[in-house]
Amino acid sequence: MGEMEDFPDSSVELVKDNFRQPLKYVKGVPLLKYFAEATETLQDLQAYPDDLVVSTYPKSGTTWVSEILDLIYQGGDLEKCRRAPIYIRVPFLEFKSPGVPSGLEVLENTPAPRLLKTHLPVSLLPQSLLDQKVKMIYVARNAKDVAVSYYYFYHMAKVHPDPGTWDNFLQQFMDGKVSYGSWYQHVQEWWELSHSHPVLYLFYEDMKENPKREVKKILEFLECSLPEDIVDRIVKHTSFKEMKKNPMTNYTTIPTDVMDHNVSPFMRKGIIGDWKNIFTVAQNERFDDHYAEKMVGCGLTFRWQI
Repeated sequence: MGEMEDFPDSSVELVKDNFRQPLKYVKGVPLLKYFAEATETLQDLQAYPDDLVVSTYPKSGTTWVSEILDLIYQGGDLEKCRRAPIYIRVPFLEFKSPGVPSGLEVLENTPAPRLLKTHLPVSLLPQSLLDQKVKMIYVARNAKDVAVSYYYFYHMAKVHPDPGTWDNFLQQFMDGKVSYGSWYQHVQEWWELSHSHPVLYLFYEDMKENPKREVKKILEFLECSLPEDIVDRIVKHTSFKEMKKNPMTNYTTIPTDVMDHNVSPFMRKGIIGDWKNIFTVAQNERFDDHYAEKMVGCGLTFRWQI
């Protein structure tokens, strides 16, 4: 099966025709048009008990954790992790785009034990994943940094609707009218799920603060042990700096017609607190009031900086 860099020209034309399409709602959740269509067949997914799901709201460290996990699965062998781009090594379940293999098609060619990626809220998860008690790792990132990162991503990945101005996008984000819906609902639903299902709930800020500690949490969750020097290698190889220059993780293998890294690189800054460079004082006050209202009574605490 051809990888995405083998895009025939006609596929690129096909994708061009489908840029900036409006979002489509599935069970009240707005999704990219093709992703919404993909969810129809996703319920047929046959999960295996040894599958592992990586889930996040978009722009919260999915690629980072995916690469950490592939390295763990490959025993820290860097060469094996260069075998294909991350979206081939860790199939993106709801991914669908004209002329490109869908997430489920990539999954068909993935040997067990499989790593699976999704951004879906709990309400749209394939039932089989829940029935099989498949282990899941969820990463949550503070909402302000997510909003900023998502805004830049909307600009560079043209499968999204036009984001408009930053102020307009921020309001849409607060209203849950961006792809994958409400950040508040997403992080809270997955938090609730972690009380009844084997979910390791991690925080992006904790991973930035002490990546080795978080990698060790992952190993413990997977009931897997690796020598200390391998753990150190995984931490070093999955630093933002290393991943940003690695074509197998930085999405530069995807045609620029689809993701324009000149507009904004897929891996942009990867820092905590970048929101301070974008939010105005008025926007921040408006956001804080809304945030307090949305997160009241929720047992989750996020750090806006570290």
